[in-house]
Amino acid sequence: MLHKTLTKSLIAGAVLSGLAFNAQAAEGPEWSFGGYVKLDAMMSDYSDGSAGSGSDKNIGRQFYIPSLTPVGGQGDDAVTDFHARQSRFWFDVKQGLENGETITGRIEIDFMTVPSGDERITNSYAPRLRQAFLKYKNWTIGQTWSNFQDLSILPESVDFIGATDGMVFMRQPQVRYTQGNLSFSLENPETTVSLVSGTGAVSRLATSEGIMPDITMKYTGKSDNFSYSVAGLVRQLAHDIDGDGDDETVAGYGVTFGAKYSLGNGNDIRASFTAGSGVGRYMGLNTFNGAYIASDGSLEALDVMGVTLAYRHNWNEKTRSNFVFSRGWADNTDNLETSSATDYTQRFGVNVMHSVDKKLTFGAEISRATRETANNLDGDLTRLQFMAMYSF
Repeated sequence: MLHKTLTKSLIAGAVLSGLAFNAQAAEGPEWSFGGYVKLDAMMSDYSDGSAGSGSDKNIGRQFYIPSLTPVGGQGDDAVTDFHARQSRFWFDVKQGLENGETITGRIEIDFMTVPSGDERITNSYAPRLRQAFLKYKNWTIGQTWSNFQDLSILPESVDFIGATDGMVFMRQPQVRYTQGNLSFSLENPETTVSLVSGTGAVSRLATSEGIMPDITMKYTGKSDNFSYSVAGLVRQLAHDIDGDGDDETVAGYGVTFGAKYSLGNGNDIRASFTAGSGVGRYMGLNTFNGAYIASDGSLEALDVMGVTLAYRHNWNEKTRSNFVFSRGWADNTDNLETSSATDYTQRFGVNVMHSVDKKLTFGAEISRATRETANNLDGDLTRLQFMAMYSF
């Protein structure tokens, strides 16, 4: 009898200890990870000039960057590139806190844009930080997508972005507060300035001299098959023109509207419109700088505008196509009017995506891009690109 009692007591104690251990373990971090492996193979034909080569290769040969389409060159340049640099890895963590709240975090990396590495022997490339943020209650803190951007309107593309020219596309450190459909953020300030030489050549200066963070506000909504977002941006553009330690500043602002309409059967239309003064690096991968130094030596904000339009059509359960158009342009005035500053860029692309499985997709895309400068030089990029991607 005593033996049975001791046995039952030991069993009960073991069970209770196990329950206590599990309860304690549930308060520990829960980890998950994922990503994808992707190979890109592309053939690019530049109509007016060379695309760049060598160990520090023009990153426009990794993916489409509007400002890097050559203009005014002698003859064309056709090149072929293979790379797996877009392959991505992320891991998430989730943990319950003693106050009953939950905190989550994410770190995400890929291998794009980093110049280190070469293609001679091993094709090795250094990783870069894409995202690193935490979420607690209504707060998002860290590096992630700008609150000024609408991720839902990004079209499916073989290219890294697709609707690049007129689209807001930005990741940066920030503090964001979300309440229902409204979100507000303070984001990292960075000013890009156009410097015009006596010959009309334009160079870019990136400065971190502003004291005020970039401020954004966004509202998202949905009605039946229609979803949309409206966002605003206010920022301070700053640069010490005279080198006397006293920064010249000018206000910048912008608005962007994004929308997606579902047509049924997986088909949809996605569009965006962006306009403002001093929007700069937020649109078109910084094709247009936020400000320029005018002929009178003052710092002036540059007016820009951008549009994107994409149509997605499902041919069947596994095959679909996307038709994508994007355009961005600037109002180049004063000493920019006859300079080498970019006047506009645009791109049209069509792709076919085939998913053998939800985890495995093959794609092919053909696109045509154009860039024209204020001094009437232009150039085209025609690209045929293939991809294979395994998501895990």
